[in-house]
Amino acid sequence: MALSLPAEAPALDGQTSLERRLASALAERQAQHRYRRRSLLESPQGARVRVGGRDVVAFCSNDYLGLANHPKVIEAFQVAAESYGVGSGASHLICGHSEEHHLLEDDLAAFTGRERALLISTGYMANVGTLNALTDAGSTIFADRLNHASLMDGAFVSRARLQKFAHNDLADLETQLQSCQTDSRLIAVDGVYSMDGDLAPLPEMARLASAYDAALMVDDAHGFGWLGESGAGVAEHFGLGQKEVPVLMATLGKSLGSFGAFIAGSEDLIEYLVQFCRPYVYSTALPPAVAAATRASLGVIHSEPHRRRHLLDLIERFRAGARERGIATMHSATPIQPVLAKDERQVLTLADLLASRGFWVGAIRPPTVPAGSCRLRISLSADHSAEQVDALLDALQWALEQCR
Repeated sequence: MALSLPAEAPALDGQTSLERRLASALAERQAQHRYRRRSLLESPQGARVRVGGRDVVAFCSNDYLGLANHPKVIEAFQVAAESYGVGSGASHLICGHSEEHHLLEDDLAAFTGRERALLISTGYMANVGTLNALTDAGSTIFADRLNHASLMDGAFVSRARLQKFAHNDLADLETQLQSCQTDSRLIAVDGVYSMDGDLAPLPEMARLASAYDAALMVDDAHGFGWLGESGAGVAEHFGLGQKEVPVLMATLGKSLGSFGAFIAGSEDLIEYLVQFCRPYVYSTALPPAVAAATRASLGVIHSEPHRRRHLLDLIERFRAGARERGIATMHSATPIQPVLAKDERQVLTLADLLASRGFWVGAIRPPTVPAGSCRLRISLSADHSAEQVDALLDALQWALEQCR
């Protein structure tokens, strides 16, 4: 019997087809000035950090309330690690669901005004798992075009039909709802958009969801902890309860300074996800010490409201200072303050110029943002001082002048 030969002979340079594809993709990304490199952080999160051997003022962290290195949060983590050890050992449904997990879920439900909450190991897993559990081939998911990648990926891998509407465009959303032929409909949006910093018009979206018998799911990763009267997030900010926003997701690694995510909603929703959300069912539970640290973070949010007030003051100070200096910013009243750049090369140059003045700011390029919308993503924290914000603005004005 004759031997069958491969359709393509091995390359003369000894590379396999996989290796050639990888090398080509990496070279293309470098040529586009979109190549990403990791910076080595050598200190805790904070306004001042040490990175790559240099002390800099960081304006790129999502630690909006400055809780990642808070003494009470660290102490809670240490005490719980002494009591529970490090790893949780298994998934929640096997033997990994500790008392600390259960207490945190109760605290999160109470804080968000929902019947129950469910811890899931990451925000990405929470969004992908929830969308897949709540939809099927007979469903339609309506997603804002600027949704976080985890919402988009969750919709892509679900069996549901995906309908994308223009960013925060209620007319476009309603037109698509009117023409929808499926009985199961879910609207999925960010509460605060992570790259633009603007808010979804949730009251109007909730009214559309009610009018067209759709469920509204909100990813509040960037609003939870600092936004709203008590810090409970975007739903509290708009005065929307469980009826208007039946599926609420938020992460714990941003304003709360720890790690993980949760879904909050009705008793039936959470029990359904316990049974059918695959990332929850098949993933090892968060370490109990992380849950304990997060409970401490919630306590700090309650006991130190000045952190949220100071953050709001810094947001206004930055925006006013940018106007005075002629720095164009996007429409954002959140800690996320984007400054658009001409292209990939310019945004990298701006970030390097700021670094030369001692400021660490993220240079955001496609595919994180749409082509043609490169930006510096300046993120403010309650750990920053007014003087640090003013100094950043002066450096930013100088850097922009160098690039003209």
